[in-house]
Amino acid sequence: MRAPIFQLDAFTTRRFTGNPAAVVVLQSFPEESVMQAVAAENNLAETAFLVREDAEYRLRWFTPTTEVPLCGHATLASAAVVMERLEPARSRVVFHSASGPLTVTRASAGYLMNFPARFSEAVPPPPGLAEALGLAPLEVYVNAFNYMAVLESESAVRTVAPDMARVRRLDRSGLIVTAASSGDHDFVSRYFAPAKGIPEDPVTGAAHCMLAPYWASRLHKSEFRAFQASQRGGGMTCRLIGERVEMEGACVFYMEGEVEF
Repeated sequence: MRAPIFQLDAFTTRRFTGNPAAVVVLQSFPEESVMQAVAAENNLAETAFLVREDAEYRLRWFTPTTEVPLCGHATLASAAVVMERLEPARSRVVFHSASGPLTVTRASAGYLMNFPARFSEAVPPPPGLAEALGLAPLEVYVNAFNYMAVLESESAVRTVAPDMARVRRLDRSGLIVTAASSGDHDFVSRYFAPAKGIPEDPVTGAAHCMLAPYWASRLHKSEFRAFQASQRGGGMTCRLIGERVEMEGACVFYMEGEVEF
C-alpha cells in the first residue's frame, strides 16, 4: 500500500522549532500493528493517521511505541493537511477520535482547536517524583493521564533535567512541569513521557488541557499565552471555556511524499 505522508512543525511559525508530526492520509485504517510500525519508522513524537468519512475525518495517533487517546500537535498538523492540501476551500474540519469529536477552524494565528479539558486534583508528591525531578515541587496535581509538578520559577522549569528511568516508573504515563512565566507569557511548561516512547515532547497540546484549568484557577482568568520551554520550543494561545480548552497555533510544512507499507 502507498499513501500520502506529510511532515509538519506544529505550534510554530518557523521550521525546525515547535513539535514535528507526521500525517498519513488513508482510505481506511490498516491493522494496528502496521500503523504502529509506520510510527516507529517515522520516529517522531506522533504520527497521525487520517481517514475521510463523508464530510468529516477519523483520526488516530501513535507514538513510536503506543497508540494514544489524544494529541494536540498532530491534530493541528492534520488540520493543516486537510485545509491546505486536501481541501483548500475548507475553513473548518471535525475529527472523530478516541477523545470524541475535535473541531478545528481557521484562525488569525493559524488554526483554533477545541479539546476536552482535563481537570486535576492536588495530591501529595507520589513516591519517587522528587527523586525523578532532582528537586521538590511546590505542588503536585494528578488526573487519569499525567502528574503535574508546579515549580518555583520559569528558570527551574527550563533547567530541570529529570531522571527518565524514574519518570517512567511513575504510575501515570506523563509528567508536566510548570511555573508562572517571568517574561511575555502567562506560564511555561515542559512535558516528559518516556513510558510512551517520548522522553521529552517539544510542544504538547494535550498537556495544555490540564494546564489551562490549573492556571485559570491560579490566575483568575480564562485566556493565556503559553510557552513550552523544550529545546525546540513552541507557543500557543489557550482558553478555558467551561469543560473545553481552545488552543490556537500555527503549522509549517516541512516534507511531503509517499509512504509504502
